[in-house]
Amino acid sequence: MVAKDDYAIVLDFLSGGRPGDRKAEPIAQAIGEKFLNLLELAIKEGVSIKSGDRVYIGADKRDQVQYIRSRIEYRELTNFAKAEIEDVLTNLISADEKRFVDFFSKAGPVTTRLHSLELLPGIGKKHMWEIIKVRREKPFESFEDLRKRVTMLPDPKKIVVKRIIEELESKDGHRLFVAGGSMQ
Repeated sequence: MVAKDDYAIVLDFLSGGRPGDRKAEPIAQAIGEKFLNLLELAIKEGVSIKSGDRVYIGADKRDQVQYIRSRIEYRELTNFAKAEIEDVLTNLISADEKRFVDFFSKAGPVTTRLHSLELLPGIGKKHMWEIIKVRREKPFESFEDLRKRVTMLPDPKKIVVKRIIEELESKDGHRLFVAGGSMQ
């Protein structure tokens, strides 16, 4: 079963479509709100949207989106979409902070030699062991709680943003936050 979002956040709107497309139709590049898949959406004629807009892409009647054209790769994003993605991800992570904080409280090993915490940029063995030690006392409640209890930890929200972008760029085969699979 493929993970499908009901809502997406627009990264870029191309009112005339992509240059070179067979069919010139308004499209948006967007990221799924929950599963963080990159999507290209066909926008209904006469509808104007902008970066940061939340659009419905679920199975029911859609007001702005005609259909989902496809999943896309990070390299297919426009330069504007690439510039916007960090802010959009920061807002998504802030809106669903518990989900991402819970990752730090529950993350386990990937293999006998690699822990999923080590896949996060800026987290080495020292931070990993400190996170594991501190979370045994009680689970983390917020990013602020995480920063207070783990010494010298870089901003955990920024760490998660960087990791999600790495996953979207397909830098390694491990997926911590971005759903895998294809739309079809």
